[in-house]
Amino acid sequence: MLFKQFKALLIKEIKLEFRNMYALNGVLLYVVSTVFVCYLSFKHIAEPRAWNSLFWIIMLFASIHAISKSFMQDSKGLLLYYYSIASPGAVILSKITYNVLLMILLSLICYGCYSLFIGNSVINQELFMSSLILGSIGISSILSLISAIAAKANSNFGLMAVLSFPVLMPLILTLIRVSNYAIEGIAFSVVYKYLLVLSLLDLISLTLACLLFPYLWKD
Repeated sequence: MLFKQFKALLIKEIKLEFRNMYALNGVLLYVVSTVFVCYLSFKHIAEPRAWNSLFWIIMLFASIHAISKSFMQDSKGLLLYYYSIASPGAVILSKITYNVLLMILLSLICYGCYSLFIGNSVINQELFMSSLILGSIGISSILSLISAIAAKANSNFGLMAVLSFPVLMPLILTLIRVSNYAIEGIAFSVVYKYLLVLSLLDLISLTLACLLFPYLWKD
């Protein structure tokens, strides 16, 4: 029963996104324009750590902008309808799964544009891509829950930004460290413990979102 609800809600999210492409196009325009402005400002970043830090700053703001609409775009009537037909677990898992897919797509596009305009300093591509995927899962889990909190508070983008930064910092700092190792070309066998930390942070974020969302759902 839960899987059927999850599948139906996920398909609805994807169809709704393709029907209203302006939201996705707006995020993509934000990423491309930000990278292009960085290119006009720096041309090329020779320092690998500066290259990496700027990339994750762009990804951080892009992810907040992309996922902020998860619950805030849904009307109270629509949320009440969801409440009557679906379990809270199916709702939050469908939102997180959709946001993970969106974040992975956004990360790949940002990485491609960033490499095209500013250059690519990454040596271990597999490790860097692993950090992108794990980061997408963790960021989506955290921001999906915060989007639900901001929607319940009848607030706007500002509250979500204020709440998300402190919560995302441990994940972002770990991602920066792992991607720095990828830029330096360090093998998986050396940095596996940081990948394990990222996986645990993702698991904790996903678990907390699933545990806390039902309490928001009842209000």
